[in-house]
Order: sequence, then C-alpha cells, then structure tokens
Amino acid sequence: MLNLFNLPHAEPIVIKNNLPRVVSSIKANLGLKRIVVLASGDPGFFSIARYLGEKLGREAIEITPAVSSMQYAFARIKESWDDAAFTSAHSGPIDKIIEKVRSSHKIAILTGHENTPRQIAGALLAAGIDDCRVHICQDLGTAEERIISTNLSGVSRLKLSALCVMILLRDNVPAAQSAQQLLGIEEAGFHQRKKGSLITKHEIRAISLAKMGLTESSVIWDIGAGSGSVSIEASLLAGKGLVCAIEKNSADAAIIRRNIERFKRPNIKLIQAEAPAALDELPQPTAVFIGGSGGKLEPILDSVCGRLSRDGRVVCNLATMENVNLAAGRLKANGFTAEITLVNVARSRDIAGLTRLEPLNPVFILTGSRSAVNSGRKTQK
Repeated sequence: MLNLFNLPHAEPIVIKNNLPRVVSSIKANLGLKRIVVLASGDPGFFSIARYLGEKLGREAIEITPAVSSMQYAFARIKESWDDAAFTSAHSGPIDKIIEKVRSSHKIAILTGHENTPRQIAGALLAAGIDDCRVHICQDLGTAEERIISTNLSGVSRLKLSALCVMILLRDNVPAAQSAQQLLGIEEAGFHQRKKGSLITKHEIRAISLAKMGLTESSVIWDIGAGSGSVSIEASLLAGKGLVCAIEKNSADAAIIRRNIERFKRPNIKLIQAEAPAALDELPQPTAVFIGGSGGKLEPILDSVCGRLSRDGRVVCNLATMENVNLAAGRLKANGFTAEITLVNVARSRDIAGLTRLEPLNPVFILTGSRSAVNSGRKTQK
C-alpha cells in the first residue's frame, strides 16, 4: 500500500507485528508532523481503528473508510448481508469460530495465516457442522481476484490464499426464530423417556432460567440435562451463545439429541459424559444449571465455582432440604452467596365440571453468585 503513494519525504513504517512501536512513533510526532495510517477497506471493521482509538484516544484520530472486504465480497456473490454474522479468524482459537457458525445461517469469516480456509472447513466438518454452501473470495479488488463457490468438503481440494473472505450459507438453519416460543414450553412439547420423567416443569424452568441472568451471548452449562428442556430454552434465549448439555445416560442423551433436532438448535453442544470430569475441557461458562448430579453435587459445585466467569451464576434445582443445605454450604465455602427460593406450583384440573388445584412437588431453586468481597477474585480461564 505504501508503494501506491509517491511521497519522497515521508517516513514510512510498515505495520506488521509491531503495533506498540507504531503507537509510540505516532505519539512522539503528534502535533509535529502529518501522520496517516493506511488500512485496506474500512479501518473500523476488524482493522486498526479500534486499536489506535484505544491507545491514542478517539479525539486524536480521524477515520476515512472505504468499501470493506465484507461489503465487496457479498456484492460479488450477489447476496444481501444485513442478516449475516461476522467474525475474524486472523488469530485466536478456532473453537470460537465453530460456535459462532453453529448459531448462524449466514456468516462471513476473515481468514488468516493461523486459521486458513482449509483449516476452518476441516474443523467445522469435524465439529458436526452441516456440509453447507461456501464462497471463497480472495485477492478482492485486484487483477488476481477469484470467487470460488463450493461446499465445506470441497474447500480441502482447493489451493487458496490464507487471507480470504469465507462466506457460509446454511440453508437448514432458520434466519430467525420469531415464531418459536422462547420460554415456558410445556412438557408435552419435548421428547421424553416417559411422560413427566426427567423433565423440569415449565413453571420451574422459567424461574430457573430467570435466576441464571442470561444474555443473548451467554455460555451455559446444563449439568444432568435429562431430556434437554432447560438446554433448549436456554439456547433460544442465548441465540448467539452456546449451551453445553452434559448427560451421562446414553438413553437420555439420545432424547436430548432428538429434542435438539426437533427445535433446530445448532448452538447446543451435547456431551455424553459424567460430571465433574466432563467439565474440564468445556469453555468457561457465564451461567450453570444443575438439574442432576448423580450423587456428586459437592465436587460438581467445586468445579463449577472454579470455572464460572466473575459475574456468572449457578442455579440448582433440588428436591430435599438435605441437598439444599449441602449445596448452600459448598457454595459458601467457595466464596459464593446462596439464595434459596422455594417454589410451590399447583395446576388447575377439571373435576366433574368443577375446577380444583392439583399441586406439583415443591422445588428448591438455589442460586449462587460471587459475594461482593470475592467479586474481584481472578477466575480460572
């Protein structure tokens, strides 16, 4: 880019892995010299404007954008991009890309030397992502520009540049879930091992999810997932996040898989394994739900408290006072506060033309969060 300009008196600095030096040079010359930083396309889109704004202060910079590579790429393949998701794979773990793709029907990825199109395609297929349509857009705006349309499995057979725009179009993932109920889905809406078995009642589910404090990008663990009802609703509320459904029983895991397919929830990752051992390799959660512990409530809570994000919450559904006392004590031992809510629900039932209330089993909802004195404690990543 520097070669495009004939500036014999300029002092050029090529920007590579030397950003601290670039910032130091700019600071030393602010107000003394005219300084221009060249970036391709839009410098505010996965580019250098954010870094310079943070290091120099926004008042010190003026941003002049051009057409971004994303805008150009979507125009070349004649697809709208207002409903697309975007991410960069220039650096960092490829797992974040995989989970973003899971929840997107249309996504554009800026590839890089660490995560090339071939590596990304292979990782997506290995993670169970469907073999969707792919457009590889490389050398955009140059005489060597190439637009290659294929599928994920076909990417491995191509010779490609490391730096591309990779656009995935997933036809079997709905663009929106506007018609889908997000909360309080009745038990009959889920596949179950037998009616009423291993499923959180929808009133209890709604309160438990509210206690978890979810956002659209939450990372959630559902431990002892049973039929997967909590996982399903959590994934609907956290549509841009990830739900890890942990279930040790193979029959129940099969039912969870059927419910994932029924509700078309690509952002649920099913782990058929036993907690707490299964938790070590999972991404750090922002919320944890414990619906079943298999008699290992204390070690599960210890593991959860060690991994939970600083402002995260753990919610347990418990049926006995003994387990409430056990769990509350374990939370406090880990520096958490414990809030106990007893929920008694009764549903109406028709009796000979009259209405009576029929009670469900009471449930204790235990919510754990870091106490103020421990909120600044560094958590394990």
